[in-house]
Amino acid sequence: MSRLNRRAALISGAAFLAAPTVLRAQFVEPDRPEFARNNTSAFIRQDWRDHFDNVDRVTLVADTRSRALHYWSKDAEDYRLYPTSVPLTEELTKRGYTEIVRKREGPDWTPTASMKERDPTLPDYMPPGPDNPLGTHALYLSWPAYLIHGTHDTRKIGRQSSSGCIGLFNEQIEELFALVPVGAQVRVI
Repeated sequence: MSRLNRRAALISGAAFLAAPTVLRAQFVEPDRPEFARNNTSAFIRQDWRDHFDNVDRVTLVADTRSRALHYWSKDAEDYRLYPTSVPLTEELTKRGYTEIVRKREGPDWTPTASMKERDPTLPDYMPPGPDNPLGTHALYLSWPAYLIHGTHDTRKIGRQSSSGCIGLFNEQIEELFALVPVGAQVRVI
């Protein structure tokens, strides 16, 4: 066996042996939360029936612990999972039932008074664009100042990095934006 083939065989064998570990890391069962990790590979499976009586409209569950957003279509046939950023602290995290009340492509941003208090260097207003922390699209919840939105700073996804919102990669919020109508039911857990 040539040196190159031996090296390829060793690498392939190591990858084969590691595959079960990688596959197990994709989902963490809800009854085993002690295994949840602090990155985007630690999604905890969610079932819409654990949160809602029915799926008579588009349904979202934002899981702040596993940092994932779960999407179900109106008939629950289409299920999608998105990695997210979540609030920095427990006090910034709002949990419960809400709904999408407005959608905006190219959102502008005005930080809240509490954001300005925490960071006085924040601007008073930011128009849409590459520096805007809301990214390219935003879904507004019925709770004032709470959104599901994109981010231009991809380092935030999978981390506690927001002032209360749920953030997604811009490509994924664009996809979700097209799927989610005003009136979609949402639960943040």
